Amino acid sequence: MSKTIEFYFDFGSPTAYLAYTQLPKIAAETGAELVYKPVLLGGIFQATQNASPMMVPAKGKYMLHDLARFAARYGVPLQHNTHFPINTLQMMRGAVGVQQRLPQQFATYVETLYRGMWVDGLNLGDPAVLGATLAKAGLDPQEVLALCADPAIKDQLKSDTEAAVKRGLFGVPVMFVGRDMYFGQDRLDFVREALAA
Repeated sequence: MSKTIEFYFDFGSPTAYLAYTQLPKIAAETGAELVYKPVLLGGIFQATQNASPMMVPAKGKYMLHDLARFAARYGVPLQHNTHFPINTLQMMRGAVGVQQRLPQQFATYVETLYRGMWVDGLNLGDPAVLGATLAKAGLDPQEVLALCADPAIKDQLKSDTEAAVKRGLFGVPVMFVGRDMYFGQDRLDFVREALAA
């Protein structure tokens, strides 16, 4: 029986970006299915009284160094986004909407926004910048914006985020293999081991 990796993510997390760069390869190597689960990190933080490590100065300074270390190990580009923190509500609504209504465009959408946030350092919280970034990738900004405004999509992101909190999430990235939860991109070795078991 093939296994599944459930990947909970928000574009605002650089660690989720790093996990994103590695998970497709892990899934391919282990024959697992990778299932993307967009959630709103701000909603998770609010529900669990958690906060970004960047809010603690010493921890934030260390984390920037650690992120660079992992990016070098993985051989992927990573740039600290000087606009951080960025409100990702529209982006995550878009992720839910594109995944549900335009699934053939989902991979491009995710790649475009992760690259925009953590490689190009764009302020994707600015609607004009977001729209231009989507258009440059061949996506229709107005179509995505319409999805973001759809009450059903708004409700879906909210309910998915609430369900994630009930499942034990207090941040992202989180990967589930079966019932086992792995928090943080530095737990990918455990994800690989779980898939091989």
